[in-house]
Amino acid sequence: MDEADRLMTVCNSCRYCEGLCAVFPAMEMRRAFSDGDLNYLANLCHACGACYVDCQFSPPHEFNVNVPKTLAIARAESYAAYAWPRALSGTFARNGLVISVVAALSMAAFILGFAALNDRSVLFGVHTGPGAFYRLMPHNAMAALFSAAFLYAILALVMSVRAFWRDIGPPVGGRADGGSIFQAIRDAGELRYLHGGGVGCYNEDDKPTDRHKLYHHLTFYGFLLCFAATSVATLYHYLLGREAPYPWWDLPVVLGTLGGIGLIVGPIGLFMARMRRDPALLDETRHGMDVGFIAMLFLTGLTGMALLLLRETSGAASRRGVCAVHHHALRQVRARHLPLRGAGALRAGAAQRSSLLRGARA
Repeated sequence: MDEADRLMTVCNSCRYCEGLCAVFPAMEMRRAFSDGDLNYLANLCHACGACYVDCQFSPPHEFNVNVPKTLAIARAESYAAYAWPRALSGTFARNGLVISVVAALSMAAFILGFAALNDRSVLFGVHTGPGAFYRLMPHNAMAALFSAAFLYAILALVMSVRAFWRDIGPPVGGRADGGSIFQAIRDAGELRYLHGGGVGCYNEDDKPTDRHKLYHHLTFYGFLLCFAATSVATLYHYLLGREAPYPWWDLPVVLGTLGGIGLIVGPIGLFMARMRRDPALLDETRHGMDVGFIAMLFLTGLTGMALLLLRETSGAASRRGVCAVHHHALRQVRARHLPLRGAGALRAGAAQRSSLLRGARA
């Protein structure tokens, strides 16, 4: 935090970058910076890299102003600071990818064992028609297990955002009209500040592009489409009495397919962009956490699509089981570590959006 405080003090004296993103106008409203202020500014930062390229004091200048990297470190530390429960705050950061894979495989073993103990033949048969999806695992058991994981994720996010909101303090200026809040939500949904002041995001060189923004959109809205597919299927099941699997043209399948494509293409693009990113802009100590999170998102989309394509083939039940287990287990693992990210990519839908909302009120 000391380095972040130093850089914000330097930037507040210069103000050359005030038109690039929301960080610098919010910074200019403060003459001193508490830890809450710095966490707030860190979560406003979209890591577009524009300020690093434009800054006359960036390395190798003796002032050594590197706002993207410094705020990336502060942002990662805020994930642990606002995580709930606090006891899990450092687990994922130490070896995110390994923990992700082990947790997913453990869940897969549990559910496949559950099915094998009840009726082993269900793992290798071909099942079609209404309710075929639940031959591996009864609907009520599946709903109870993953509803608990979902509710835990919601509780953890709410507690995390609550702590974040309280720490950043009352809004400067106190303006909270509906128009400014709507504009803040729109800016967040459009990733307005991931365009480097209008020219694009800087990644591996000094040539800005919009690819990084596109990959984030595919990932985030792919996730929302998958969530919409699950929500529609829930309404089908409980209100209309229609059981999965559904035909290819039905709304849950259409929404899930589009979302699955987004969750495959988007994370691949984000991973490639991260591997090519200029090391000067990266917080290398969080490599495992970042890659693990991207891998979980990718595998969720991949296994979901595999489940759809293989659901009526010979031996589909066993493959369906593995695909379904990975699909839901990865969601559960992701839910467990959302608060460890403090809100990560989905804190872009929670605490980071809270920063933008608070910025709209400032």
